[in-house]
Amino acid sequence: MAYDLTALRALFPALSGAAHFDGPGGTQTPRPVIEAITRALANPLSNRGQVTAGERNADTIVTQARAAMGDLLGAQPSGIVFGRSATQLTYDFSRTLAATWAPGDEIVVTRLDHDANIRPWVQAAERVGATVRWVDFDPATGELTPDHLRAVLSDRTRLVAVTAASNLIGTLPAITELARLAHEAGALVHVDGVHYTAHALVDIDRLGADFFVCSPYKFLGPHHGLLAARPELLATLRPDKLLPSSDAVPERFELGTLPYELLAGTATAVDVLAGLDTEADGSRRERLTTSLAALHRHEETLRTRIDQGLAGLDGITVHSRAADRTPTVLLTLDEAFGAQGTQDASRFLAERDVYAPSGSFYAIEASRRLGLGDSGGLRIGLAPYTGTDDVDRLLTGLALFLKQGPR
Repeated sequence: MAYDLTALRALFPALSGAAHFDGPGGTQTPRPVIEAITRALANPLSNRGQVTAGERNADTIVTQARAAMGDLLGAQPSGIVFGRSATQLTYDFSRTLAATWAPGDEIVVTRLDHDANIRPWVQAAERVGATVRWVDFDPATGELTPDHLRAVLSDRTRLVAVTAASNLIGTLPAITELARLAHEAGALVHVDGVHYTAHALVDIDRLGADFFVCSPYKFLGPHHGLLAARPELLATLRPDKLLPSSDAVPERFELGTLPYELLAGTATAVDVLAGLDTEADGSRRERLTTSLAALHRHEETLRTRIDQGLAGLDGITVHSRAADRTPTVLLTLDEAFGAQGTQDASRFLAERDVYAPSGSFYAIEASRRLGLGDSGGLRIGLAPYTGTDDVDRLLTGLALFLKQGPR
């Protein structure tokens, strides 16, 4: 493994001495991605075509972005749909799929998920009279098991919406097994991969995801979202669209002109990920496989350091307890620190250029199930550029905050 953290960090102008643990909310942007966005805007751009330079540039950018995301997700490029955000795409697809549902059909959502993979499905089901079934998780362990899903499936289940990784506590459910159970019941599976894609090599076929959404800004890219699915499945869906717009797949799902400069940045972000291991070679998919394995080892080392450091601090409760989880830790403080304790801790750390935000981060059902209400806790999340020094600054800052006691 050749994971050169010093060289990697040099690519990020925004780091500038700060220790970032806010990666689950969006990573910082490396210089190659910034340059790709600038280059796209500096050259001629137009609607896609093959006549003018601007048309050709736009078409090339879209083609390259689909190919890059296909490599990252183990998906066919023709099954990559771009949109403004993962939330927007989930709403779009929930409305399209709901047109095939009827009263008495059942839609399954989980309490572990980000609300973007809950509310669109709940609201779409309510509009057509379908029934919403909820999958629980164990708040003591953070685990969502196949048995939790099996308990709510029936022959009327039409769709199961589930996260591949909890953005709040990091839990990695056994997605492959969950998808198998859903498919045996005759249901489609919509996977929220926004948090997962930042930490693992995705293979949507292996996961069993019929639909998989993610957001490039969570893995070094710009702010937009995308959905991956089998092209033949997309071809069966008829979304609302403008009459003169393309009816081809995947274009029929992409409403309006795509943000070409952002797609250029996304393709470059995938190339940056493929180069995390400087000795990786082969195809881009092969380099991604090697590099993301190196990233996993790097993040696991840091996560262990964080876990051990937090275990030595009194006054902290860690809620990230699943056996299999991302390097994401949610913690709360003893009642003596008050309801605003983790917010105070977050501000205290920020004053020392250590960024670990506090909240429920839109995973409001999970926060409530953990007994944390709508407030959540302090979330510590790792990114490819996180180093040992960052972790030590975080642990030192938390120790100092706890030593000072309630404000």
